[in-house]
Amino acid sequence: MNKREQAIRIWQAGVDAVGGHAATSKVLQGIPEPDQILAVGKPAAAMARAALEHFGERPTLVVTKDDHGRDLPDHVTVIEAAHPVPDSRSLQGGRALREAVEAMGPNSYLLLLVSGGASSLAEDLLPGKTLTDLEQLNKKLLAEGLDITAMNAERRKLSRIKGGGLLSHFKGELATVLAISDVPGDDLNVVGSGIGALPDEFGFQATTQIVASNAHARAAAVEMAQSEGLAVHANEECLHDDVLRVAETLGKRLRDMPNGVMVFGGEPTVVLPENPGQGGRNQALALALAREISGCEGITVVVGGTDGTDGPTRAAGAVVDGTTWGEGAEEALQQADSGTFLDNAGALLVTGPTGTNVMDLLVAIRD
Repeated sequence: MNKREQAIRIWQAGVDAVGGHAATSKVLQGIPEPDQILAVGKPAAAMARAALEHFGERPTLVVTKDDHGRDLPDHVTVIEAAHPVPDSRSLQGGRALREAVEAMGPNSYLLLLVSGGASSLAEDLLPGKTLTDLEQLNKKLLAEGLDITAMNAERRKLSRIKGGGLLSHFKGELATVLAISDVPGDDLNVVGSGIGALPDEFGFQATTQIVASNAHARAAAVEMAQSEGLAVHANEECLHDDVLRVAETLGKRLRDMPNGVMVFGGEPTVVLPENPGQGGRNQALALALAREISGCEGITVVVGGTDGTDGPTRAAGAVVDGTTWGEGAEEALQQADSGTFLDNAGALLVTGPTGTNVMDLLVAIRD
């Protein structure tokens, strides 16, 4: 059996298990029919579609990433914006979300569907702050290699709708928040910089639930590997560090692993040079791991963003083995140009939008 195809199949099983449509559909039974559906984040369209199929037509606003707002009914208002660096449409999306919440009456029910990516895709700035301020902050945070919790804490300082700000405008009776988590610890105050978090003080009924997470994705990948008769030696969320340190730590484990599968999740960070090349954190990690397993036979590693995008590229990540590392790889890694090298090596993992976002997933196979 082709190990590359098998590794991708196991990885994809993990991603499919946390799809926005499937994860949302599972929890809608028993939720009161909403008067308004708001969905924000990369999987927002998939989550909203599940809600509309369950409840039927009702006012719906979706704020999502470019090319992620497809296959929705005509009555749905869709605002697509930029990610990972916000643009003017992000301000339009944030303002539309706030205005929709403010317009709801005193006896109304709100269904708020939240997922990763909302930090960039929707913003309503504090008075005196500008789009330039927001763009510069995001570029700075992305370049410094901060983890998602630290980044979102900084983003909230500019916002009227993050950190519980959006729901502070709700004067209705009940707000139900369903979230797909892309952060360590699955903290609703961190997902999307807390765009779905409850305010410190509120006078309405509220229920919140995490409907999909990295743990769910890893469990599904493990189940798929076991169904194919593979021994599973690890299932851990341990990718929360600089990509080079993650690669060094995992490299030792991969070189020593017996036949079977290891599954890891999380979200590594990368510090960018002044003029970075093509790629994202998953492509950087994949290339760094290729260096660690260079010359090793029988090891295949797939690592990718569960949302289908890795940084500002068309790839989700990459698939590497003991033959991937070669001439020009070291320079590409140092210049944050892993994507170019991996593309030339035929190693990129390209999935398109997946309808979910639960951080990153790594699957390693050895035979």
